[in-house]
Amino acid sequence: MLPLRDNVPTRQFPLVTVGLIGACFVVWFWELHARASQVDHYSYYVCSLSGPCVGTEAQHHLPWWEGTFTAMFLHASWSHILGNMLFLWIFGNNVEDALGRGRYLLFYLASGYVATLGQSAVTLHWAGVDAASVPNLGASGAIAGVLGAYFVLLPRASVLTLVGFFFIPLRASVVLGIWFLLQLWEGGFSLTQPSSGGGVAFFAHVSGFAFGALAARPLEVRAPLEPSW
Repeated sequence: MLPLRDNVPTRQFPLVTVGLIGACFVVWFWELHARASQVDHYSYYVCSLSGPCVGTEAQHHLPWWEGTFTAMFLHASWSHILGNMLFLWIFGNNVEDALGRGRYLLFYLASGYVATLGQSAVTLHWAGVDAASVPNLGASGAIAGVLGAYFVLLPRASVLTLVGFFFIPLRASVVLGIWFLLQLWEGGFSLTQPSSGGGVAFFAHVSGFAFGALAARPLEVRAPLEPSW
């Protein structure tokens, strides 16, 4: 199930959303020519919160607050960045419109930090030193916060979604609700069988989404526009 576009216009050009997408692509093109050790250096390590760290790169990690920020702009593959940026483009512009540019940027970054700390808590509780020394990277935790906000602000919006070979308009509450439930299910399964997670930080998604859903209304400065179709 892949969302393609929604039916809610915006009052102004989504400058912050486009800027974030542009920044992620600039960093991605840098990654394509960078050494793996350079990318790992700017990733986030759970062990930076609670050592010890295992491995050369992990032992030379950035402070956790710096690594959390830089890791938000790093991605592991083309599919990783393209998927993340698609979700950010579809849902970010309307959340930006409702929160205002300044609040939206702070909200996005805060979502990333909350998502990272949520995943860290799970890793430190359930996994060992080796797992805490694996580099974490990606914007998906921050974007999950955007999805949570959209879920609360625009649950009845329509999202054109690719389901199998068919294009189907679905309620945003359905699309995002299914996405969130999948993160919960996959995350719970990976607790008992860590290899099943496939390197995906599911609890970063869960934590980011929950934060976005809770913060959306208090930060909202104006209601989103009505759907156009």
